[in-house]
Amino acid sequence: MNITILGTAHPYRGGLATFNERLARQFQDEGHDVQVITFTLQYPSFLFPGKTQYTNDPAPKDLSIQRALNSCNPFNWIRLGHQLRREQPDLLICCYWMAFFAPAYSTICRIVKRNHKTRCIALVHNMFGHEKSILDKLFAPCFVRSQDSFVTLSDAVAKDIKALHSTLYTLHSKQQPQVAVSPHPIYDHYGERMDREEACDVLGLDPTKRYILFFGLVRAYKGLDLLLDAMEKIKDTQPDIRLLVAGEFYEDEATYLQQIERNGIADRVILRNEFIPDADLRKYFGAADLIVQPYKSATQSGVTQVAFHFEKPILVTNVGGLGEIVHHGKMGYAVVPDSQEIAESIEDYFRHNRQKAFTTYLQKEKVKYGWDRMTKAFLSVK
Repeated sequence: MNITILGTAHPYRGGLATFNERLARQFQDEGHDVQVITFTLQYPSFLFPGKTQYTNDPAPKDLSIQRALNSCNPFNWIRLGHQLRREQPDLLICCYWMAFFAPAYSTICRIVKRNHKTRCIALVHNMFGHEKSILDKLFAPCFVRSQDSFVTLSDAVAKDIKALHSTLYTLHSKQQPQVAVSPHPIYDHYGERMDREEACDVLGLDPTKRYILFFGLVRAYKGLDLLLDAMEKIKDTQPDIRLLVAGEFYEDEATYLQQIERNGIADRVILRNEFIPDADLRKYFGAADLIVQPYKSATQSGVTQVAFHFEKPILVTNVGGLGEIVHHGKMGYAVVPDSQEIAESIEDYFRHNRQKAFTTYLQKEKVKYGWDRMTKAFLSVK
């Protein structure tokens, strides 16, 4: 098949770009012709909260990536739509994660489908944003109407799509679209996990301490504040535990620094306020004893799948789709987003030395999350 993936990719950085590139490789490995079309302009700079949108890594040599989509220019959407209509790909996969991109995607898909050949399938990471926005109400419906079918990474997102579709067509008899759910595959291209002592040495950490890792961009919905309160609760009973926060702050760092001082845990928290490049992931996950994702809201998370790859036990909050894949008490913990429950789970993990048992279970469970299952989901919907 001829497949076009429309979404973020090199030279843009981040988990979504990584996902799209890995998906493209899987389709290629299965014999399909794949091109990735990414942005000439993804976000206007004033809307982007981080330091840079771009990676310093070289462009992948094994992928066809074309920069052709301007997220803010309707004339560009029309030109690109007609280009793809003429090219007639069998599948056009729109990688959707926020309503800001809905007008561009919707316009392109409506034009492309006039060739009566191309099927538009949405890969939906989040149907609605983690932070509430009027854009969800204005633009998400038009995106849903422009797609033939959907693939999601969690049941929670699939329910959002079906509920929105039902609302749109309450007065009509239009059939529910096909929505395939395929859990987030494991990111398997980061290499082998680094030996713990070596990782600690490279990162300047004391190997005699035990490390909890909060990894990824720091945003309000990810609940770092809950984890900082949990650290305060265990500081007397677990004096050797350290919290390693590795990721760029998209929130005011001063607020978290004040909380750290207020909780009396300044000597227990190590902050690496920077975007962590792919090549360094094996260091941070190598040093970690437990990965903690104390999210207040979520759909799914690529961090969980990186933990799977490196076979690291995980503590998540049971929101969105996180609890769907982290089996409580077997490979980690899935608890309510409450600092007390997070603290109790951390204490249970270290007090009862559960690392070996959880890791053994993870090794068996991770085989379920191959990229071939994701590609099969796209080929299964109509």
